[in-house]
Amino acid sequence: MFKLQKIVFLIVFSLLAFSVYAEFSKLPTHEPTLLQKGEAKHWCPICGMNLKSYYKTNHAVKLKNGDYKQYCSIRCLAFDYESIKNNLDKVLVVDVASDKFIDAEKAYYVVGSKVPGTMSAVSKLAFEKKEDAEKFAKEYGGEIKRYDDTFKIALESLNDDIVVFANKKKTTMYPVGEKIYNTVCKPIDLGKYKKINELKSAIVNEKLCGELDEKKAQSVALYLWEVKRFEQNSEEHIHLSKDEKCPVCGMYVYKYPNWAAEIKTKNGRFVFDGVKDMMKFYFDPQKYAKGTTRNDFTKIVVTDYYTLKSIDGKKAYYVIGSKVLGPMGKELIPFVSENDAKNFMLDYGGDRILKFEEITPGIIKKLD
Repeated sequence: MFKLQKIVFLIVFSLLAFSVYAEFSKLPTHEPTLLQKGEAKHWCPICGMNLKSYYKTNHAVKLKNGDYKQYCSIRCLAFDYESIKNNLDKVLVVDVASDKFIDAEKAYYVVGSKVPGTMSAVSKLAFEKKEDAEKFAKEYGGEIKRYDDTFKIALESLNDDIVVFANKKKTTMYPVGEKIYNTVCKPIDLGKYKKINELKSAIVNEKLCGELDEKKAQSVALYLWEVKRFEQNSEEHIHLSKDEKCPVCGMYVYKYPNWAAEIKTKNGRFVFDGVKDMMKFYFDPQKYAKGTTRNDFTKIVVTDYYTLKSIDGKKAYYVIGSKVLGPMGKELIPFVSENDAKNFMLDYGGDRILKFEEITPGIIKKLD
C-alpha cells in the first residue's frame, strides 16, 4: 500500500511541477552537440527520446575505445551504467548555462528543483559555475550537489522511476504505437537493430510508417522495442525472468537480452549476460555454484549477434578483439555461421574467429 501511495505521489508531483514550471525549456539555447555517430545519434540509446528536446539534461559517456553514448538524462545513464562501467573513460554533462558538455565530476547539480525531471520525478540539472547553479536554485528551488551524490540519487530512485514511466507507457504510448504500427507501418525486422535509437532512426529517416511527428514516432519505437520485439519468435530466444542473475558478475540478465547466454543442466539452468562470463562458469563451475560440475551440463545456448536468436553454443563461431563491447566489456561475439563472423570483422574489426572448442581459460582471462 505504501509503495502504491509513493508512486501516486511521484506522478502527481511530476504533473504539478510540469504545469507550474513549464516555461523552463530543456531545448538548447545554442546549437546542440551530438557526440554519437550515425543517423541514430539524435536519440537516446536507452529510451529513444529525442536528445535535442531534452538537451539541458543530456549526459554522455566516453568509452575506453573512443566511442560515445549520449543520454537524454542522468536516469538513462544510471540505467545503462552496469553495462558500461568497466569501459568508462569519462562522464560528461550539458552545462545548462552554455549548452556545452563539461566534465560531470566538476559540475554543480541542482537536484529536486520544481522543473520537471527527465525520465524521473526528481529533476537534476548541471552547471559549470557554482554561481549559475545558485541563481537557478534561487528561482526554481532545489539543492546544490556534486556529481557523485547526484548519481547516487539517480541510482537509488531508478526502480521507482521505471515503475512510474512503465505505467504511463502501458496506458498511453504502447496502445498508440500498436495502433499506428498495425495501421500504417511497413513490416519491420526488429532483429536488425541493436538499440532503440537505431530502430527509431529507421522509423523516422526511412519513413517505415510514413510521416510521423516525434511523439508518434516515439510511441511506435517504444511499442516495437519493448513489446513487439519480445513477442516475435519468442520461442527462438533465451527466455529471461527479472529475478535471474548472472552467477559470475551478479547482474540481472534480463536487462541485456541481446547478449544472453545459457547453460542448461540436469536440474535447471544458469544464465549469463555474455559469453565471456558463461565461459568463466564453464571452466570453473564449482567456483560459482558449489556442487555443480561440467558433467551436469546438458546444453549450451548463446545469442546470435545479428539475428538475436538463440543458437547452439558449441556450434557457434566467436569473434574476439573487436570494437564491439558487451555488458562486461570485451566479449566473444557469437555467430551462427563463419561467414557472418567474417562480415562482422569487416565492419568492427577483431583478432580472430574461434570455434567453441578453441576457447581456453587463457583467452578468457585476456578479455578482462
